[in-house]
Amino acid sequence: MDSQLSLFAEVIPTKAKFPSTRYQGSKLKFVDWIWQCIKDIPFYTMLDAFGGTGCISFKMKEEGKKVTYNDILPFNHIIGKALIENNSTLLSDYDIENILRIHKDISYPDFIEKTFKDIYYTDEENHWLDIVTTNIKFMDDEYKQAIAYFALFQSCIIKRPYNLFHRKNLYVRMQDVKRSFGNKKTWDTPFETHFRKFVQEANSAVFSNNGSCVSINQNVFDINQKFDLIYIDTPYINSDGIGIDYADFYHFLDGLTNYDTWSSQIDYSSKHLRLKRTPNDWNNSETIYNAFENLFGKFSDSILVISYRSNGIPTIEELTDMLKKNGKDVKIYQSSEIKYVLSNKQSNEVLIVAQ
Repeated sequence: MDSQLSLFAEVIPTKAKFPSTRYQGSKLKFVDWIWQCIKDIPFYTMLDAFGGTGCISFKMKEEGKKVTYNDILPFNHIIGKALIENNSTLLSDYDIENILRIHKDISYPDFIEKTFKDIYYTDEENHWLDIVTTNIKFMDDEYKQAIAYFALFQSCIIKRPYNLFHRKNLYVRMQDVKRSFGNKKTWDTPFETHFRKFVQEANSAVFSNNGSCVSINQNVFDINQKFDLIYIDTPYINSDGIGIDYADFYHFLDGLTNYDTWSSQIDYSSKHLRLKRTPNDWNNSETIYNAFENLFGKFSDSILVISYRSNGIPTIEELTDMLKKNGKDVKIYQSSEIKYVLSNKQSNEVLIVAQ
């Protein structure tokens, strides 16, 4: 059994480097601290249950663990396939040129150019997105395709005010005014330049740890495999009951992954043309308690490692009580104080380790 190999996982020497990220709530700055908190716990198989950027999965892969990266958002699943599941495939210069050029035998749609006019990008940029997304869609190799999507996602994010898609605010980019935030030079840099840069970052992150790491796209409650350790970093609700809706923040990227059916998924009553919403217990201060209790119960046989914030709902004390009811011995680690982007409150990053 994989769990019996826990004591034999070895650090994999690698020159691979995790790409830069502008993802809201990323744990990239805490990766080494998290590892120091858990490195003496014997485990081999691990589930990154709410994988996000994949930075925790990447670290565990470096440490020789058999990683299952999971995220319910399709675009994140593709990032996991590019950076975690992918062991050796790179995007060549030929591949890049093939993605960026117009092919005479392809009849390119103009869905983004027509649908998202004056919302996120200029007409010229929207036209470019239609072409490149179509070219990526026709790629045969799933890992080359995943790297191309990764570069496209990052290019889209870096050209957005706040790096988000939660508002119709192209005007913020285009106004000729003195700015106290943002980077107009980055916003105005052509998509193609950004794309080439992020392809190279993704290529530089590819390595094999001689194990079998995978990326899946499931609701965490539908995952039935057994794991030595579960890493949990759920969407966050602060003490005022305000949560982070990643599906709303990054809906445009999910749309890119489902280009052919995108139009049927859009909520046309929203100014920023988000995708139709589905209920999410992790974004609701009334349902999140049951969600945590159900999650802890489902994986009660595994070591649970929870990244959290000191001012979250539920409180750390409430989460500790839930874990103890499942027979867990709980340790709490606190980082130095960090002020989060787009947050008006100070809060500590907390790691809850339940064995």
